[in-house]
Amino acid sequence: MEVILKQDVEHLGYKDDILKVRDGYARNYLLPKGYALTATVPNKKMLAETLKQRAFKEEKIKDEAQKIADALKDMVIKVGAKLSSKGKIFGSVTTIQIAEAIKKAGCEVDRKCISIKEDAIKNVGTYTANIRLHREVIIDIKFEVVEE
Repeated sequence: MEVILKQDVEHLGYKDDILKVRDGYARNYLLPKGYALTATVPNKKMLAETLKQRAFKEEKIKDEAQKIADALKDMVIKVGAKLSSKGKIFGSVTTIQIAEAIKKAGCEVDRKCISIKEDAIKNVGTYTANIRLHREVIIDIKFEVVEE
């Protein structure tokens, strides 16, 4: 079944992509949750018109994302965490803490766009996070976990 995605779906595609998926996946997950709509001829025509109108805005958004990526590329973000007497972190470092540290550094990034490459960060050290600012602008940043 062909569907048009109404929003980004992880491991599947981006907003306004026309994809061929299995019938059950579309009927039982994508359509009821509102993530997609069926790719009928009228829906495809409406999508083509929308994409034509949005092309200029999309380029401007991509340029802004690239500026943020250039600013973040050379930064080393410091994330503070409380340590136990054995040197382990209470809990673990999350994307929320990384987003707050980036905000303190001068850029604003949505926490949902950040993914940490390691499973759970429970020790002090330097780690890498992946930030998806735009469909075509994805960067890796280094962040350092330090004692508060």
